[in-house]
Amino acid sequence: MQVEPLPPVVAPHPPLVPSTPARAVDTFFYDNKIVRDFGVATVIWGIIGMLVGVLAAFQLARPELNMGTAYTTFGRIRPLHTNAVIFAFVGNGIFTGVYYSLQRLCKARMFSDKLSKLHFWGWQLIILSAVATLPLGFTTSKEYAELEWPIDIAITLVWVVFGWNMFGTIARRRERHLYVGIWFYIATFLTVAVLHIVNSMAVPVSFMKSYSLYAGVQDALVQWWYGHNAVAFFLTTPYLGLMYYFLPKAAERPVYSYRLSIIHFWSLIFIYIWAGPHHLLYTALPDWAQSLGVAFSVMLIAPSWGGMINGLLTLRGAWDKVREEPVLKFFVVAVTAYGMATFEGPMLSLKNVNAIAHFTDWIVAHVHVGALGWNGFLTFGMLYWLWPRLYRTPLHSKKLANTHFWLGTLGILFYALPMYWAGFTQGLMWKQFNAEGMLQYPNFLETVLNLVPMYYLRGIGGVLYLSGVFVMLYNLIKTASAGTLLTDEKAQAAPLLPEAQDPHAQGGHWHRWVERRPFQLAVGATIAILIGGAIEMIPTFLVESNVPTIASVKPYTSLELQGRDLYIKEGCSNCHTQMVRPFRSETERYGEYSKAGEFVYDRPFLWGSKRTGPDLHRVGQKYPHSWHYNHMLDPTSMSPGSIMPAYPWLFDNDIDYSTLPKKITVLRDLGTPYPAGFEQQAVADARRQAQGIVAELKKEEIEVKSDKEIVALIAYLQRLGTDIKVKPEQVAATSAE
Repeated sequence: MQVEPLPPVVAPHPPLVPSTPARAVDTFFYDNKIVRDFGVATVIWGIIGMLVGVLAAFQLARPELNMGTAYTTFGRIRPLHTNAVIFAFVGNGIFTGVYYSLQRLCKARMFSDKLSKLHFWGWQLIILSAVATLPLGFTTSKEYAELEWPIDIAITLVWVVFGWNMFGTIARRRERHLYVGIWFYIATFLTVAVLHIVNSMAVPVSFMKSYSLYAGVQDALVQWWYGHNAVAFFLTTPYLGLMYYFLPKAAERPVYSYRLSIIHFWSLIFIYIWAGPHHLLYTALPDWAQSLGVAFSVMLIAPSWGGMINGLLTLRGAWDKVREEPVLKFFVVAVTAYGMATFEGPMLSLKNVNAIAHFTDWIVAHVHVGALGWNGFLTFGMLYWLWPRLYRTPLHSKKLANTHFWLGTLGILFYALPMYWAGFTQGLMWKQFNAEGMLQYPNFLETVLNLVPMYYLRGIGGVLYLSGVFVMLYNLIKTASAGTLLTDEKAQAAPLLPEAQDPHAQGGHWHRWVERRPFQLAVGATIAILIGGAIEMIPTFLVESNVPTIASVKPYTSLELQGRDLYIKEGCSNCHTQMVRPFRSETERYGEYSKAGEFVYDRPFLWGSKRTGPDLHRVGQKYPHSWHYNHMLDPTSMSPGSIMPAYPWLFDNDIDYSTLPKKITVLRDLGTPYPAGFEQQAVADARRQAQGIVAELKKEEIEVKSDKEIVALIAYLQRLGTDIKVKPEQVAATSAE
């Protein structure tokens, strides 16, 4: 039977518009040098950040890889790894793509070459400052916001430079319509600015020390409003903007659905901002705030998958190219990983799932599926697409690019699957009771030792992923050496007519009115992202019943305050939580569950987000001073098989009392009820308490000077959780890690 062929598909006829006289055409040049510079920085910082990550991964399997120095312990290099991969690797990747795509979407060179250079070098200096300060222990301890106040100010200034350059370019555009990618760039700039400023509010004590403006529950809410939305508006929205530009370019297909992109954009930026409290389920955060976080987290799957579907369906009719083009392979896996991560996120926000997954390696797996798959692979695909165009030469080797793709894919699998297994193991072992109604695994260390093989496999996955990046580095270098950078790329476009004279500026879809007006778009986006945060934070700050006070909770003594700052400096909150959740398995293991009123003097809060070691909120008075002394000197002496590093420098370093009076003054100004004039006697008070601890240690034949840091740390640990009475029968015998 003969089948009649289908008629050819033709594009619809463009709408008729009144004829206009021919207009002069501007000749201008795109700045490719700034794109190349940010691209090079992306690769370099990516390698550095991932090398630190591989080291941190193997440290959890082989504690000796902490190297016995203060500067290379897991607690200090873990925030270095996260800052390097988020703000250095991904950050430079964002700017690479934005500086390339924005010029072409606006048909204009960047507003100012000087601002571009200032942005580039300013951002690199900020990253170098993180490399210099985090291993030295200068940290706020706030996740993804660890950098201290002088660097926070520098970040603000450089971010303003970026925005100035971006909006200046948009204002000088020769294309009236703002493409969907630019909507996401605008939302990213505005929201990151709001997040950074609000979360970084602190009062300086010294050049590299400050105390958060918020305390306890309020600090936790602000931090995870920031932390969740740093993922949303630094790791997600700008990359969605890049997806909307580079994926259609690579596939040579238009975006699947313009209307879906509108729904995707507005619903995503409005809903995302509400979801932060899902990081604090079953904690001391008020229940209504937790419930809001859960509700909006579940809703978040709709716009997230709308974006994923729009990306994948853009490849309709181009799937044959995916077999041949490594760039499209990277993009397909990136968008798929985005879909997986944004399905898992709402699932993890369900309370019954979160009860098992939170504080476990399941969360680590979830985060890395997004970071390695979505951010990493989209960045790699973008660089492979850009480099031949910047250097006007074919990619050196598609075979090497395909090799990189498979090394990276295997790396993700070897990383994520063991971490999922480890997370399930932790969640189940922590909660298991035996037939007698006792904890099946009362010693926390039993769980840790079961995870070590998974940590080895995770490290191997990191090595595979990183080896792929080295392959890419070689490929890009060879590509660049075979061509010549086209620093200034010639382009032509007609200037914009005044809106009243431009027939293309009238009519069309209602949303076109917004897309033609960047100011109105920016205002609408700002309103959308402010609503959720305001509704969650204002009542938490102003309604006293959200944080019931407890009369027995007192401020830290001056020595305990010094010890708390050492706890922060050593990054202990990277491995230990201070939040006993209201589960029988946790109250049996640790003691009474944590109350909101216990944290009113905690600046910053130290609830943590991962239990590599046990929770410490009820560790005070649980062990003698000698136990903590020996545990910090050699963890295996108290907990055989422990993966915690030793901290010998705490026994050599003197307590720095030089800033203690200023600390007391700042905290009193922030609301901590230290008596007037206490700052003048704070040092003497600390020395008296230290001498008491030393006297107790001497009874157990341990000689130590009272001015050593270990004494202050012991004072702090012995205070934890002792402000409310804990029933002795609730505290199960368990080894600390």
